[in-house]
Amino acid sequence: MSSSDPRLALITRPGCHLCEDAKAALDRVVAVTGDRWIEKDVTEDIELEREYGDRLPVVLLDGKEHGYWRVEEGRLLRDLTTPQL
Repeated sequence: MSSSDPRLALITRPGCHLCEDAKAALDRVVAVTGDRWIEKDVTEDIELEREYGDRLPVVLLDGKEHGYWRVEEGRLLRDLTTPQL
């Protein structure tokens, strides 16, 4: 991951209503933190489909799974704003 990549990624699938909720939640979080996020569609990446296909959406923070199905906004805000050790 390069320093210009967003710290947050949301793994989704078209037509997923929980994914739409997660996008709105991420928008609320980054409105506070100033971070950016990117969306990754499992239908365009077989490895993502194999890893995450049955529990979408999945939030990745710094390339690691942070949660799935629902965005825990308070926890995500805390983890984004806590200095990395």
